Amino acid sequence: MSISFGPDLHVATGHAVDISSYDQYVGRWSRLFVPAVLAAAEVAPGCRVLDVSTGTGEAALIAARIVGASGLVIGADISPAMLKGARDRLNEPLFLAVAADGHALPFGDGSFDAVICQLGLQFFADPALGLSEFRRVLRPGGCAVASVISTADRAPMWGILADALSRFLAEQRDILHLSFALADAKRLECLLVDAGFRDIRIDREKREDTVESFDDYWAPIETGIGSLPQAYLALPEANRRSVRDEVRARLSPFESNGRLFMSVEMLIGRGRV
Repeated sequence: MSISFGPDLHVATGHAVDISSYDQYVGRWSRLFVPAVLAAAEVAPGCRVLDVSTGTGEAALIAARIVGASGLVIGADISPAMLKGARDRLNEPLFLAVAADGHALPFGDGSFDAVICQLGLQFFADPALGLSEFRRVLRPGGCAVASVISTADRAPMWGILADALSRFLAEQRDILHLSFALADAKRLECLLVDAGFRDIRIDREKREDTVESFDDYWAPIETGIGSLPQAYLALPEANRRSVRDEVRARLSPFESNGRLFMSVEMLIGRGRV
């Protein structure tokens, strides 16, 4: 079994995005940080905003409401399936979806007032190149903001699953833990410095949410939307049962009256041109 960078990282070729499942698996957590990301990027009415790795458009939707009729939000993603999900979900005239690799953005220099990247930069094969592209397409004074997941132990909803899968896919451990590849705040800061940004700030943010039951937590994983769920579905049935049992046991400390009470920590890195 192999996972690679590119359009198939989160959605297998030929498969549509199950927006509901993706929302349960990622969206319910990522949206908790969107207001902080947009505030750090200084998104305001009339702004031209580029949302890199837009996914199903979680951040773009809120950004479009802020920029208003005089602004514009472009959502860029390497995955055509994700972009279709974003278009279907937003149905917003201020939102344009563009298929693009974040390492080589198809926009002119100084095209945007703000660039945001919500839970995408850690999956870049070359995050330094991505940040350089973010800077290139920003106007002078504009801000780029990237939100990335902290360490695996501070994101148990994904970290525990990654660990459990790694027991059966040891050769894929680094790929399975890509979600946490930029958990080092100092490294994220250095990447922003090397890309030529100034006024750099790294904020550590934590949010909490409740999942109604373990079954509700597990259901979207069975749909295969996301890199870890894809890896899970590729395992033999017996191994899948073992992974599920291990994850359930390790999530038990977060359980109370059948519900799962979890928190996730993210780093929000901001730099100005």
